[in-house]
Amino acid sequence: MTDLGPVAWPPDPIRTERLVLRESQARDRPVFLELLTCPEVNTYLGGPQSGEDLPAVPESRPGSFVVELDGAMIGHVLLRRATGHRRPAAAGRADLGYLFVPRAWGSGYATEACAAALAWLDDALPDEPVVLTTQTANIASMRLAARLGFTEVERFEAWDAEQWLGLRSPVRGRGGSSR
Repeated sequence: MTDLGPVAWPPDPIRTERLVLRESQARDRPVFLELLTCPEVNTYLGGPQSGEDLPAVPESRPGSFVVELDGAMIGHVLLRRATGHRRPAAAGRADLGYLFVPRAWGSGYATEACAAALAWLDDALPDEPVVLTTQTANIASMRLAARLGFTEVERFEAWDAEQWLGLRSPVRGRGGSSR
């Protein structure tokens, strides 16, 4: 996975009704560690990781948004280029990923944050399709993908589980604004 390409970074913080999306800072490291090491967060991602190699300022790159609620980090939304993706339909496209701490689950924060990050991408790269991959067993993630406008491209086996690959058409292809 690599950078998105020609995007202005960092953007001004993105404000939604309840959240702020911003670039990461050193103060976010403890929550990034929690996201990496939490078994519940990593149920469909191959299990928890150690986090020992996590840099002082984690995920500080274009397309990487810390999600903040009332001044505290609750999650991470990442848009990056899927250069090494195993599926041809996803290779080279922008790829959406997200992680939220369990205490933030079930309140619509992931939908709100991902929609805001996708709107940022629509402005930065309006012709960019976006892919999302999740395990079919992850029902919450499947629902989120549908709410965000992803449609199924294919299902495949990987990491001993059935995976779902969805595609969200570029903003111009969806009748959105053009530049």
